[in-house]
This record gives sequence, C-alpha cells and structure tokens, in this order.
Amino acid sequence: MLSHSFFDRKTLTVARELPGKYLVRKINGKIWRGKITETEAYVGPHDLACHSSRGKTPRNTPMFAEAGTIYVYFTYGMHWMLNIVTEGKDFPAAVLIRGTENITGPARLTKFFKIDKSLNGKKLGKKTGLWIESDSKIENSKLKILRMPRVGVAYAGKIWANKPYRFIQS
Repeated sequence: MLSHSFFDRKTLTVARELPGKYLVRKINGKIWRGKITETEAYVGPHDLACHSSRGKTPRNTPMFAEAGTIYVYFTYGMHWMLNIVTEGKDFPAAVLIRGTENITGPARLTKFFKIDKSLNGKKLGKKTGLWIESDSKIENSKLKILRMPRVGVAYAGKIWANKPYRFIQS
C-alpha cells in the first residue's frame, strides 16, 4: 500500500508516478483492483482549472486536508470524480484518477469501484476500503507515460487548459 509520503510530494510528480499503480476497493469482503492508466494533476490555487482557484468552499474543503485524503465530487448532476489530495496540508492540490486498465473515463471508474460521496474527506487506507498499491515487479520509471493537456477544462483559459498535466500509460 502506498504511504502518506508518496502523496506528500509535488502534484505533478504524484500524477506522473500513479500510472502503473493499483487502485484497490474493498466492500463487504470483496476486493476490486485495477491498474491506473490515466491521471490529471491540479496543482493548487494558482491553477485556474483547479477547484481551489476560487478559494475554500464546502465542495472543495477536502483539498485543504493532508496528502492522501480522498476528494470525491459530483459533476454534471450524475457523475462522481475521484481525486487524491497531494502536497502539504492547506495547499489545495490533487490528482484526478481518470482511468484504469479496461475502464476509461473517471465516471465509469467511480461507478465500477462504487466510489461516491461517502468516501469524501477520508484517508486512503484499508479502514476506508479504498487504497492504492504498488506492484513491486513494475518499475514506474520504465513505463512509457505520455503527457497531454487535461480534459474538459476550457473554462480555465488557454494557458491552463493546455498545460500537459494529464499522464497516460501507453
């Protein structure tokens, strides 16, 4: 299981190193596991695509917690999005988990893993039933990772929408 220190680093580093790791969900003794293949970084209040760019709100409060906190939000009136808080407490940054092997898209991912608001603000770990593991046989530095612009953030303006903050294992 990845430790708190893995997430307590620069957001772009965490987002780049999560592909190849495993998202794990345990409910009622049943375990689902999927290799993360796509992430997006949201690097704090100066990032106009980041929810924290307009300050602290009831919705984004978990982003201000310590690294390794789960930030789940509802979008388009029908989809949950899973983010993991990064960096230090009170620096609101996070990584969106966009996909795993065989599951493309963050809404499909949360639906498959049964992730919803009940996890919002909790810490990753076995106690919450959601955590991320490393596969000791796979060295992340040897994976081919593409950097692309983020998806669906045109509202942030050209500069922030076009930042290569999306990481895809190819």
